Amino acid sequence: MCTAATYRTKDFYFGRTLDYDFSYGEEIVVMPRNHPLQFRGAGKMESHYAIIGMAHMEGGYPLFYDAVNEKGLGMAGLNFVGNAVYGKDVSGRDNVAQFEFIPWILGQCAGIKEAKALLERIHLTDTPFSDRLPIAQLHWLIADREGAVTVESVKDGLKVYDNPAGVLANNPPFGEQMSQLSNYMHLSPKEPENLFSDKLSLKPHGRGMGALGLPGDLSSQSRFVRAAFTKMNSISGDSESESVSQFFHILGSVDQQRGCCQVGEGKYEITIYTSCCNADRGVYYYTTYENHQISAVDMYREDLDGDRLARFPLVLGQHILMQN
Repeated sequence: MCTAATYRTKDFYFGRTLDYDFSYGEEIVVMPRNHPLQFRGAGKMESHYAIIGMAHMEGGYPLFYDAVNEKGLGMAGLNFVGNAVYGKDVSGRDNVAQFEFIPWILGQCAGIKEAKALLERIHLTDTPFSDRLPIAQLHWLIADREGAVTVESVKDGLKVYDNPAGVLANNPPFGEQMSQLSNYMHLSPKEPENLFSDKLSLKPHGRGMGALGLPGDLSSQSRFVRAAFTKMNSISGDSESESVSQFFHILGSVDQQRGCCQVGEGKYEITIYTSCCNADRGVYYYTTYENHQISAVDMYREDLDGDRLARFPLVLGQHILMQN
């Protein structure tokens, strides 16, 4: 399971958690402008916008989980098992395999408006990357500082939803996730008031009882509500350190701890990594389950006019600052 979110202060931030019971060996990848992209059904892209993101490298190809381009557009794919449906090539459409979707959009769209226009022509296909890798059932969050959309390829075709919350979790479909927020209209960051009955003198048990009733379980729907409430009520300064710190706190609200979400005998989902990319500056920050010290890769320190991928393995071990 996963959760993606956006956040805006002076700059625009985009990131996600990846929650699973094992890792594919993810790494940060910087794709420069002249790294050629050969699409299975949509031709070749000799040059494109530079991209930075988290990816599993397979045969020299970056299978991006989430990424941001140099223009400030971000995109993340989240599990959508049981609802995602892809098809065969369709004449007159841009036939793009689901694993190519992120570089297809980020490679040529400078913002959410261009992405929406491109989505009108796209058809996501069920072409697998290889026989060894199954087709991932995903839906996607695409966002820039001006807005966000959720994209779902389902039985009825490709659906594009405006996403005013700037948050996405897994199942159910996005419309149901947004509808669920109506059940929590009573939530408030303020101290609770007695609305139970004016015939009873009820008072809070103590300080710090804001958000009373916010769901705390690890289901997708609860994580969506929790992340949306936390993001929509978040306050921080405009500095980079304050903004990045607050973003990790937003996604920290949906962190998964080993032992709390069993998915098989001796198997537990954990938050393998949490990312926060400053989409305006091209800096990709991240933490891992064993290392909560924030690490970062700056795409502008690489040769973005080149054609070779830059790869950075994740810093996995715990780093503890001893003060004496």
